[in-house]
Amino acid sequence: MQPVKIGIMGCGMISGIYLHNCTAVFDNLEVKAVADLVPELAAKRAAEFNVPYVYTAEEMLSDPEIEIIVNLTAPHVHAAVNKQILEAGKHVYTEKPFALTREDADDVLALAEAKGLRVGSAPDTFLGGSLQTCRKLIDDGWIGTPYAASGSIIMGHAWDGSHPNIAALMKLGWDPLFDMAPYYFTAMVNLLGPVRRVAGYTGSVRSELAITNPRAPRYGDTIPVEAPMNTAAVLQFESGVIATMQAAKESFGYAPQLVIYGTEGTLFVPDPNNFDGEIRILQRSGELATIPYTHGFTANSRGIGVADLAQAIRSGRPHRASGQLARHVIDITIGIMESSNAGVHVDVSAAVDRPAALPLGLQYNLLDN
Repeated sequence: MQPVKIGIMGCGMISGIYLHNCTAVFDNLEVKAVADLVPELAAKRAAEFNVPYVYTAEEMLSDPEIEIIVNLTAPHVHAAVNKQILEAGKHVYTEKPFALTREDADDVLALAEAKGLRVGSAPDTFLGGSLQTCRKLIDDGWIGTPYAASGSIIMGHAWDGSHPNIAALMKLGWDPLFDMAPYYFTAMVNLLGPVRRVAGYTGSVRSELAITNPRAPRYGDTIPVEAPMNTAAVLQFESGVIATMQAAKESFGYAPQLVIYGTEGTLFVPDPNNFDGEIRILQRSGELATIPYTHGFTANSRGIGVADLAQAIRSGRPHRASGQLARHVIDITIGIMESSNAGVHVDVSAAVDRPAALPLGLQYNLLDN
C-alpha cells in the first residue's frame, strides 16, 4: 500500500517514541515534516530521525501531501489544534487527553464528520501485545463471565519542583484523571465494553506547592494546585461489570494495577500504560498460570494508533483508536468529576462500540492480514 504521509506537530518529550516508530517500524507511514513553537526543537528532532522538512504550523497545515497530522501539543490546546487540522482538510491523530470538555470534544467530532475526515486519539496501548492477549483470553472465556474489575495508578508528581514545567503539572490535563486514567479507561472499554454510568470522589492533599528544593528551576515560588490529584471512582459497564478505579499523583514511585474478575478465574492485566508485561490467570483450581502472548507489538509501540488510522484510511475500514472511543473516555472522566461535585451518579451518554480486536497471525509491523 502507498504510505500515508504524516506531519508531527509538537516536538516535546513524547515525540521521540512517535518519531522512532513512525519512521522505523510502521512501513505504511512516511513522516514528511515536524513542527514546533520552538523551531530549534523541531530541527533537533528532524535531524535525529532523518525527517526531510522542518515546518511552521502554517506550512504543515497547507502542505497538500500530508494526509494526517499527529497533534503532540500541550493538553489545554489539543481541541483547538485538532480543529485547525481538520479545517485544513487533514485527518488528525491527537495525544490524550482528547479534550478537556465535552463541548470541545463534540465540536472536533462534528467538524470531522462535516468534512468527511477521521479523528484518532491516544492512548493506543490497548493495541499492544499484552492487552490484545488479555482481550482474547476474555473473549475466549478463560475467566468465565467477567463481573468486576479493579484498577489503580499511584505515582509521584515531581513534588520537589524538579520538573522544569512544574506549574503546568498542577493544572487540569496533567492531573491523574486526564493524564493517566485514560490508559485504564480505554483498556477497560477494550476488555469489557462501554461504560453506562459513574460515581466518584476527587480531592488533593495540597492546595499549593512551595518549592523548597534549591536546585529546582522555580526555587522559592509557591504554585497553586489547580486540579484534583487524588481520585476514586466506580464504573458500571453496559455488560453489568462493576469496576473501581483509584488514580493519584500525591505519592512517590509508580504502582500500576488492573485486575479483571470472572466467574471462572481472575485475570491480572499488565500495566495499561505499556505494551508488554506478565499476564497471569488465577484459575478455579488455585493455580496461578502465566500466559504467553497471542499478539505482537510488545515493544513500546506508541504510534500504532496512527498506523492503524493510516491503514483504515487506505482500506476503508473503521480505525480502532477512534475519536468516538476517546470521547467516551472523556465522558467517563468528566462524569467522575461531576459526580464528586454533585454527590450523584452520572450517566455516560457518549456512545461507542467496543473496538475491533487485532487479528491473530499478523506479520511483523502489519495491522491487517
